[in-house]
Amino acid sequence: MSPLGRRQALRLMFLLLGMGMSLERSSCPSQCSCQNLAVNCTGQQLLELPVAIPLDTRQLILAANNISYLPTVELTFLADLVYLDCRKNLLGDDLDFTFLGMAKLIYLDLSFNNLTQITFSTFSHLHSLVVLKISDNPNLVAIKKDAFSNNTWLRHLDVSRTGLTFLDTSTVQDLPNLSFLAFSDNRWHCNCSFLDFITWVTESNVHFPDADNITCYTPEGLRALKMPAVEAQLHSNCLTQLYKQDYIFLCLIGFCIFFAGIMAAWLAGICAVIYKVYTSKGEEEEEQEEDSHLGSALQIPLTPIMRTEGR
Repeated sequence: MSPLGRRQALRLMFLLLGMGMSLERSSCPSQCSCQNLAVNCTGQQLLELPVAIPLDTRQLILAANNISYLPTVELTFLADLVYLDCRKNLLGDDLDFTFLGMAKLIYLDLSFNNLTQITFSTFSHLHSLVVLKISDNPNLVAIKKDAFSNNTWLRHLDVSRTGLTFLDTSTVQDLPNLSFLAFSDNRWHCNCSFLDFITWVTESNVHFPDADNITCYTPEGLRALKMPAVEAQLHSNCLTQLYKQDYIFLCLIGFCIFFAGIMAAWLAGICAVIYKVYTSKGEEEEEQEEDSHLGSALQIPLTPIMRTEGR
C-alpha cells in the first residue's frame, strides 16, 4: 500500500473510532433517562439490568423495579460508577462477588430487598465505599464478623428494620471512619453475648439517629427496654450473679480437683515406697557381695602358711 493509501486508512480508522465513542456517550437504555453521566431507571418494572448503559456512567438508579439478579460481568464494565441505587427490588442472598470491578463505588443502596446475609465476599471489593444502606431487608438475619473488613472508608451504615438479632461488636467497632450507624427496629436478643455491643453503643462517639427506638425484643424480661437500662441489667445478670447451674458446676470442679489431689498423693506415696524398697534391696545385695569378697580375701593367704608348717 502506498503512503497516501496508508494515511487515508488511518484517517478512516480514527473517524470510525470517534463515531463509536460518540455513539457510546449518546446511548441510553430505552426505558431510562440519561443526563450528565447519570442513568435513571426508576419505576420501570425492569426484571433485569438494562442493556446499553453508557460505560462512562457515574450514577445509576435502578430503584423500584423487579430486578432479582445483578450480573457481575455487566457491572464490571461500569468501572467509573460511584453511585448505585438498587432499593425496592427483589435482590436475594446471592450477592457475593457481584461488585467485583467497582472499586470507585462510594454510595450503595440495597434497602427494601430480600437479602438474607452479608459475608466478607459481598462488599470486599468496594474499597472506596462510604455510604451503605441495607435497611428494610426483613430476611437479613446474619452479618458476618468480617463483612466490612475491607470497607475502611465506610462512614454511614444503615441496618434498620431487618431480621437481625445479633451483631458482633468488632463488625462495626473496627471501622475507623464510621460516624453514623442506624440499627433500630430489629429483634435484638439481649443476652450476655450482646453485652459488649451494648457497652460499645453507650460509650462510642458514633451517631445513632434513632436511639430512642433501639430496644430489646428477647428475652421476655427485657423486651422493650432501651439500651442504657439493658446495659445495667445485663451487667447485673452476667457479671455478678450466679445461677443454680453455676454453683453446681463450681462444686463439680472443686470435687474433681480434690479427688485428683488425693489420687496424685496416693500414687506419689506408692512410688516412694516402691523406690525405697528397691533401693534398700540393692544396698543389702551390695553389702552381702562386699562381705563375701572380704571373706575370700582373708582366706587366700592361709593356704601357703599351713603348707609351710606341715613341712
